[in-house]
Amino acid sequence: MGHNASHERLTAYFERIERLIEERKGINDDIRDVLTEAKSEGFDVPAMRAVLRQRAMAPEKRMEQFALIDLYVTATGMGAPREA
Repeated sequence: MGHNASHERLTAYFERIERLIEERKGINDDIRDVLTEAKSEGFDVPAMRAVLRQRAMAPEKRMEQFALIDLYVTATGMGAPREA
């Protein structure tokens, strides 16, 4: 009986994961639709994705990232640091 219960639990885990993967696919499709809509209105999708990544960061981490980018841009002679 223990083996059968373990089998059922394991199967249930896989089924839950599969449902979540399917839900994630639907959400990803919705996100793609929103980005397509934004692009059709003239917005730059790669820039939007970059901002989304930054918005997901903790404020301290984001400021650290900006500082490093400014440092690298200046160090490589690509131009003056950006305004914060």
